[in-house]
Amino acid sequence: MFNPRRVIFEERALNYELGNSILEEFKDKKLEILYSKNGRITGIPGKTNSEMYFEGKSTLVVGVRKNLNFATCKPSAHYQLPIASGCNGMCEYCYLNTQMGKKPYVKIYVNIDEILQRTQEYIDERKPNITIFEGAATSDPIPVEYYSRSLKNSIEFFGNNELGRFRFVTKFTDIDTILGLRHNGNTTVRFSINTDRIINAYEHNTTAVIERITAAKKLYIDGYKIGFIIAPVFLYEGWEEEYGSLINLIALKFPRGNITFEVISHRFTKRAKENIINIFSKTTLPMDEEARKFKFGQFGYGKYIYPDEKMKLLKNFFKSKLLEKFEENSINYII
Repeated sequence: MFNPRRVIFEERALNYELGNSILEEFKDKKLEILYSKNGRITGIPGKTNSEMYFEGKSTLVVGVRKNLNFATCKPSAHYQLPIASGCNGMCEYCYLNTQMGKKPYVKIYVNIDEILQRTQEYIDERKPNITIFEGAATSDPIPVEYYSRSLKNSIEFFGNNELGRFRFVTKFTDIDTILGLRHNGNTTVRFSINTDRIINAYEHNTTAVIERITAAKKLYIDGYKIGFIIAPVFLYEGWEEEYGSLINLIALKFPRGNITFEVISHRFTKRAKENIINIFSKTTLPMDEEARKFKFGQFGYGKYIYPDEKMKLLKNFFKSKLLEKFEENSINYII
């Protein structure tokens, strides 16, 4: 569960019952409570890039989602479901480092009923086709679920919806509040995982991989569809043995079918590299541009990926190893 250092309430959030209940929750705790009259978020300290980053990561904003036009979320879903933004995890390589500003606070929305009403409109527009919504495109909603209950409301909404499907991804394990819900198999929970070496080095303030896999098993037993995102994959000395052990660990917990895998190799942009170095001055992330291949992405900007021969090695390894333990249709993609 996210335990912020400060909480900032947009005044409009206090027009909602949930906003007031969250305020009462924090009044009993020894932390800083601030208010925003106009929706502008101020009061987060920090002089250097690093200080601003870590103070932002320690801040929770309780607000109202004003824009109810949902962004698209191709190729994994049709739309983003905006139930939260930001993440209290501090992964050095995270793409959100270039998306959330210099003070990347976590924000939850108290008007979840309005958000879900808009969701139904999107579903109705695509009838009779199924519409898929991604709940973690710019956030990890699990650590703030204790306060927001947005996942619970969303899961039960989709559980009662014939043409709507919900999915989200997490690196956290506070999943007890979503156990026992009437999800009717319409929600897929994916866990982002990596080797112990990578988690310990770069995924600060997140949970251990064995804890993530154990949480996934609890949700699997509860009837949720489960997936694993192995990302980002780094090619370092011993990577095949360590990623192989990771897949073996999952295979011990899950049967051959019924779970899916997405495998994503490490890549970075020039802008991301600059931001990472500004925040984590002693980072050891492998970002040698000379050792990578430059490629333009689908959104028009360039990124540095592993060269062709290494990508081929990576793809062959993961396909072979996953098919040893799981069915062929369990692999969504390896990129």
